Amino acid sequence: MRETITVSLPSRIKKQLDRLVKQRETTRSHIVREALQAYLIRVEFERLRRTGVRAAQRRGVFTDDDVFEIVS
Repeated sequence: MRETITVSLPSRIKKQLDRLVKQRETTRSHIVREALQAYLIRVEFERLRRTGVRAAQRRGVFTDDDVFEIVS
């Protein structure tokens, strides 16, 4: 199910978006959905990475060399 939201953009960004829409022959919604999805994936990746780094550091793993020692 899709829901509609309203987003306020500075006119400079809206103009860039509209140029991209024309170049790619798509819609604003499509580009904004893709951009938001990529952003959400990146945020989740960063969260998981921070969690993994903390867990590794608790086990004394701080560098790539430390990882190499464990896996080799």
